[in-house]
Amino acid sequence: MDSDAVLALYDDQMRRGAPADSPGARVERTGGVVRQLGAEGAWNCVLWSDLGAGSAEAAIAEQVRYFASLGQEFEWKLYSHDRPADLGERLRAAGLVPEPEETLMVAPAQELSTAVELPEGLALRPVTDPAGVELMVRVHEEVFGPGRSLRPYLIAQLERPETVVMTIVMAGDLPVSSARLELYPGTDFAGLWGGGTLPAWRGRGVYRALVAHRARIAAERGYRYLQVDASDESRPILRRLGFTALSTTTPYVFRP
Repeated sequence: MDSDAVLALYDDQMRRGAPADSPGARVERTGGVVRQLGAEGAWNCVLWSDLGAGSAEAAIAEQVRYFASLGQEFEWKLYSHDRPADLGERLRAAGLVPEPEETLMVAPAQELSTAVELPEGLALRPVTDPAGVELMVRVHEEVFGPGRSLRPYLIAQLERPETVVMTIVMAGDLPVSSARLELYPGTDFAGLWGGGTLPAWRGRGVYRALVAHRARIAAERGYRYLQVDASDESRPILRRLGFTALSTTTPYVFRP
């Protein structure tokens, strides 16, 4: 895989030309910035910027004014290869708060293992109704803690099986892990999101099985690459599975 070429393709398709990621969301291009405005209570984000040292502060101030006027929180998703080089410092100076850094990792979907190997007693279950969403939310909140609820977003995605595939791992009636695959029609990329496993079930290959399950679906639907924003915990696993680190990404959050 040509890492530089794939990163340029990712920037072009998933940032500069980003599709809206949910029903009711819209993507706007204004003043050297590409931003998404989510539906009510959903994710607002600056996905891409094309800024110089002389234009960055004005562009940041404009986004802060815009979202503050709406009374909305937003995230400026900064990548380590973005310019100017001190954009992160400028975001902090404008009052945005950095959250933990993640690693942008990509793998060719056709080259990944699709063998789903789960410990005895565990089974994959597709999420196709609100009851399944409740199980997903339960796992997510236990693993990642409370925060903005995913429930409205996931409920909306039940009507869009062509763009989101949601899966939980069950131990009998107990949900122990969950994850989703986000598909972006018209692009070469599918995204791995929300993978989390309860502490008592880690180290048994559950996360690896969910990656394989989603890789199979992405490949069957014709996507060339799988992309993930990897935490420190998942990065070594993904590297062993064949993913390559292309950049790092840090969300800078503004809360009015």
